[in-house]
Amino acid sequence: MAEYHNAKTDYILKIDGAYENTLDVEGFAQMMKDPSYCYKFYWLEAIVNLISQDIAETTFDEIIDEMIANAWYSVREFHIHLSGMQADGRVRDGLERAILCLTELSDLPANASKLEIKNAIREYNNELKKAKEQLTHMVPYRALAGFFIKSGEKAEWSSVRRMTEYIHRINQTVTILPYTLGESRQLKKEVYFHPTWMKMIQDNTVNILGWIQYEKIKWLQNNNPEVPGLVYKLAPMDEKMRKLTNVRKLLTAILEIHEIKDVFTGKPVLPGKYDVDHFIPWSFVMNDELWNLMPMDSTLNSSKNNRLPKWDPFFRLFAENQFVMYEMIQEKPELHKKFENCYRDNLHSIWAIQELYRSGNSREKFFHILQENMKPVYDSARRQGYEVWER
Repeated sequence: MAEYHNAKTDYILKIDGAYENTLDVEGFAQMMKDPSYCYKFYWLEAIVNLISQDIAETTFDEIIDEMIANAWYSVREFHIHLSGMQADGRVRDGLERAILCLTELSDLPANASKLEIKNAIREYNNELKKAKEQLTHMVPYRALAGFFIKSGEKAEWSSVRRMTEYIHRINQTVTILPYTLGESRQLKKEVYFHPTWMKMIQDNTVNILGWIQYEKIKWLQNNNPEVPGLVYKLAPMDEKMRKLTNVRKLLTAILEIHEIKDVFTGKPVLPGKYDVDHFIPWSFVMNDELWNLMPMDSTLNSSKNNRLPKWDPFFRLFAENQFVMYEMIQEKPELHKKFENCYRDNLHSIWAIQELYRSGNSREKFFHILQENMKPVYDSARRQGYEVWER
């Protein structure tokens, strides 16, 4: 097993050493070096996914469809910007623009399946053509740059035709390339995967996809510095990860002895007829912290969905309910025990443990601590593109 270190990150890509005598695996390790846009990661990821399905020949069009489907969930569900934003507020990354274009054209939900996404792409292919073509301009060629080092011939990046010919010459006279390109134009351009590279990629798929994922996460985190839990926002999440059982037990016990009013309707929350919901959407915070949870009329939960409640007046009402819970757990030992049961899954924030829920806070002090810590998170979600729900 050969190990290739990235000098910038010391990440190790492990590839079966049996291929070193026939393939330039060091050149392969350079395929994600110095990207200008995030879609370079998705390009290579799409190729690896297609090769893992034993596909030997494809087109730019099919690879880009795979890229759109793979990036859809991060962009739509979690509002991730693949390569940040321009100074004028426009999206920088062409892949993200293609996804937003498909969003406007179709009625696809944020959690659409891969099959649904690809079916919608085919339905609106003409309308998406310009956005998809933009993704073919540089990355398919630049991704191979690490293999060109051994050639004394200079690459002619300004011409697609000359680059296609150059890639064929490198493949025939210098080193075997993972793929070569056909003579068709734009999205119809053929991509041919070399059989030996296919075998290497199939034998090392897990390691290669792990490497791509690692580099992609670093890139996305740098371009979305305010977004928490980004590592969890690259694929649909398993709902079983949600851990609300102990919170529900605590809230139900409180509701049995003290009235709590729904933040949005002002009506009493009824035991057994409420949902435990997040004030700031779970899809942004990616946790089930007690300080962000509230009992909510179950008939309204789907209406709120993945949106931010309007800060005024809803935060004040939310904070009032949090303070009722705070008072109750301070006064009732049996409720404090249920509160302690929330520690493992719902109380990790140091500020909440050491400041918010410590004994002795006045209502004013409690509200101040909660607002001081929640408003920056709320504002970050707003800047990231989460819509505001006004009820």
